[in-house]
Amino acid sequence: MGNDDHRRRKTPCGFCMAVFKWIPVLFITAVIAWSYYAYVVELCIRNSQNRISMIFMLLFYHLFLTLFMWSYWRTIMTSVGRIPDQWRIPDEEVSRLFRADSPDTQKRILNNFARDLPVTNRTMNGSVRFCEKCKIIKPDRAHHCSVCSCCVLKMDHHCPWVNNCVNFYNYKYFVLFLGYALVYCLYVAFTSLHDFVEFWKVGAYDNNGYSAQGQLNASGMGRFHILFLFFIAIMFAISLVSLFGYHIYLVLVNRTTLESFRAPIFRVGGPDKNGYNLGRYANFCEVFGDDWQYWFLPVFSSRGDGYSYPTSSDQSRVSTTSPVQRYDAMGDTAASSKKHQRPANPAVAGPAAISIPGRTQRATGAAGKRPIIKLHHGSSQV
Repeated sequence: MGNDDHRRRKTPCGFCMAVFKWIPVLFITAVIAWSYYAYVVELCIRNSQNRISMIFMLLFYHLFLTLFMWSYWRTIMTSVGRIPDQWRIPDEEVSRLFRADSPDTQKRILNNFARDLPVTNRTMNGSVRFCEKCKIIKPDRAHHCSVCSCCVLKMDHHCPWVNNCVNFYNYKYFVLFLGYALVYCLYVAFTSLHDFVEFWKVGAYDNNGYSAQGQLNASGMGRFHILFLFFIAIMFAISLVSLFGYHIYLVLVNRTTLESFRAPIFRVGGPDKNGYNLGRYANFCEVFGDDWQYWFLPVFSSRGDGYSYPTSSDQSRVSTTSPVQRYDAMGDTAASSKKHQRPANPAVAGPAAISIPGRTQRATGAAGKRPIIKLHHGSSQV
């Protein structure tokens, strides 16, 4: 969280707002707790006559519930992280930036400060992205969250249902949370469907809660627990299908929710919604990792560090390398795997950056500082 957020919490109004933000989370938790009682106690223990089927129902129910709650908890409790100090502009530079007499001067100051940072995203005027509230150079795909009061790495959106930003560190948990929540709701709805149908049969139950065949249906109130359990499971499942499907689509095209509404602008190539699209499998592995054993567990296994990302143009240049090598080699758009700003070979990239500026992304990213500043091409990469 940002410093402004901490200062607001010290005031009575800020404390009330902080408590208010947890209401959606408490609501979801209360619904889950009630569904546990309705399913385990009313549906299985008090209503089931077949002990074998009850055991299997409870076994799979607790399995899905555990994965669901584990993912939900990790999504809520994972911090958005903190941007390191090397991305922060000193106060004297900030003052000089605000006193600049023209946008070109501001652009030159920002590009000069970010020359050693792995940034390839730009603003509409071609300048390095700068957060006036946090006083930092924004890393690629990072955005400032007004609710969290800080810049968030690979920000997807701020979700009130988890009281947290969905970002680089918890995006995998969020997708798993949606998936396991959908499985949980579908499982509850499917296994309670029979009792839901029996509830509507004419004369199926008498006033004492017994069916016409002498089968106990929990209790008089228990019947309504099972009825509402089915209704709520279906309602949540319907809403989760579209949301989960949309985020699966975003994973497969390597795009955040914010990027789907506004394409990121690259230093070379301009706006491009598919700039980070590496192919479906590579996109999936960027979020879920390379080890399949951890794909469906809410443990962190995503690729990268959250500050630089391979792009589709980088992938085309090193398509013969393995997926892991390709990701490690292509930290950003402006640097390729062979000329990724290593101090050992500056002479090779320098002339290319001067002779064909703005056309060869590999060369411009690896060029020396003087040609970049002179041509207003942004910063070299680390």
